[in-house]
Amino acid sequence: MICIIQARMTSKRLPGKTLLKIKGKTILERVIENIKLSRKVKKIIVATSSKNSDKAIVMFCKKKKILCTTGPLNNVALRFVRTLKKYPSRFFLRISADSPLINSTIIDKMIRYSQKKKFDIFTNTFPRSFPKGNSVEIIKTKSFFENSKYFNKYQKEHITNYFYEKSKKFKIINFKSKNNRANVNLSVDTKKDLQQISKLI
Repeated sequence: MICIIQARMTSKRLPGKTLLKIKGKTILERVIENIKLSRKVKKIIVATSSKNSDKAIVMFCKKKKILCTTGPLNNVALRFVRTLKKYPSRFFLRISADSPLINSTIIDKMIRYSQKKKFDIFTNTFPRSFPKGNSVEIIKTKSFFENSKYFNKYQKEHITNYFYEKSKKFKIINFKSKNNRANVNLSVDTKKDLQQISKLI
């Protein structure tokens, strides 16, 4: 399984958050380190934009020897298409770069269970029962390629929304937590989130 991390520096609420540090390590570094703990993920690629604002991410990946691809800032779908053409895989894992506490155990369980199923998306967000920041989506590449050309402007930036909005058309399997933690936030969107995650770590 390959994992594609979507990352950018131009967050409106917390600019540059991807490379902000928590206890000496950047958020992106923590995301990558946690994914590397997975026994099922064989390749990690950071998909960022080709804008000057994201050159710091490219340089970070180069320094850390992490695979990195670039593409349009707001057309995330095209970034993923280009990444998947460069690194072909039948399925891919999508993780957001604002998830410094992403859990490798959840990732491995979902990959393991997904291997026994037929699906377009195997997700733990539809409906959500895991904390925000522990979101894991496994997407069938063929389904993504076939449908990404129909995405509207919003869906190009939020690449799985098209599938959820047309859920009757697709095979979507939801991985549910035994204890509902949907109200817990472990992602970093604001300065307050950054402070909270720092305390947790």
